[in-house]
Parts: sequence; structure tokens; C-alpha cells
Amino acid sequence: MKAPPNDHRTRVLVVDDEKALAGMIANYLDRAGHRVRVEHTGTDAVSAARDWVPDVIVLDLGLPGLDGVEVCRRVRTFSDCMVLMVTARDDETDTLIGLSVGADDYMTKPFSVRELVARVGVLLRRPRGASTQVAATLRLGDLTVDTHAREVRLADSQIQLTRTEFDLLATFLGQPRRAFDRRALIEAVWGVDWVGDEHLVDTHIAHLRRKLGDDASNPRFIETVRGVGYRAGSGS
Repeated sequence: MKAPPNDHRTRVLVVDDEKALAGMIANYLDRAGHRVRVEHTGTDAVSAARDWVPDVIVLDLGLPGLDGVEVCRRVRTFSDCMVLMVTARDDETDTLIGLSVGADDYMTKPFSVRELVARVGVLLRRPRGASTQVAATLRLGDLTVDTHAREVRLADSQIQLTRTEFDLLATFLGQPRRAFDRRALIEAVWGVDWVGDEHLVDTHIAHLRRKLGDDASNPRFIETVRGVGYRAGSGS
């Protein structure tokens, strides 16, 4: 059934090859007030993400053929929507791979569908970029962050960051003298309602450092503050 043109509900794309589970998730999300679309293959998921323009994708990692990692990688070439990755295995490697290609959060099967719906709600309430509260242009050494265009340049090269990586970097550069613990970063980037493993922050910062060419043992842009967390570096 086609939604009316004035239907402004948030859109959630559910991608899982387990049709019964996908249907259950879709039913709960629908009852929570979201518009929901379900796909069961990676190829169809990429097409739906491009054509339907969801606000959140609930994406199973273990899809046959085009798996969740490749779906997320392709979606990130044209969309900045939130991605909640779902994996059937409590495997740290799977989690790291999912986050490295642009997933914002993850859950491990089996899970409570009610918890998943709540997690989707938290993602939708997430601040649309920590950069909204800081200056339009932030600089640290030869690193420049344009918070309006959401672009990052290092010297003469443009650096492609995920939404989460960008928001973390803007948070650091927006308050360069502040040392942030994990919880403070979660509240600034994911939102105050987010719940889960706070070490997710460390994973995103590791990916951010790698993209910036920042050596954790001798950092220019993101320093580790022992016993506290992280802060902006000196830039030199």
C-alpha cells in the first residue's frame, strides 16, 4: 500500500534474509510509528536505500551473496543514513568490520525486538552532527573541518569520513582543550539515550586515526589521555 504524500513518518529499512524475523521487526517498528520497508537480499537493500531514502537501516551482517558489510560500504557512497548492524555471532572481528565500513551501532542475535526498536529510536534522536554547536570552520595544523559542508581536508587532500567519525572529529576540534571520557563522547555524538558497549568509541577513533594518518603513539590530531579518554592534539 502506497503511503500518502503527507506521510512524514521516519523511514526504517529492515534487511534480513530470515523472513519471519524481518517481518516481526517490521511489525514492531510499524507499531512504534515508523514507515517500514523490508528487503531480504543485499542487492535489493542497496537499491531500496538509494530509491526509498531511509532514515535508518537495520542491516543483517550475514546476508547470502552481497553481505551486510558490502551493503553498508555501497550505501555509504551515497547515503548518510543511520545504520544499525545486526550480527548472529558475538564476534569482535565482525563488529569491527561492520563499524569500519560505516555502521553507527550494532546488536548481536539473539536480541529483544523491543530493545532493537528502542535502539532505532535512539539513533533517530541522535544529534544531526555535533558540529551544529561549533564554528563553521575548524582547524588544527593542516587539518580543516568544514562543519556546514561536512568536509574534511588534510593539507590538499579531502578525507572521506563516516558520519560518526566526522562528528567525533568536530567534537574534539570544537573544544580543543577538553579531555573527553567515553561517556561524554557518546552523549555528544550518539545522544544521551544511547546504551551499549562504550568501547564502541575506541573502535571509531581507531578508524578515524587511520584515515587521518595519525599515529596513536605520536599523535598530531587525537591524543589519548591516560585514565580519562581523548582530546584534540596539537596538530604538529
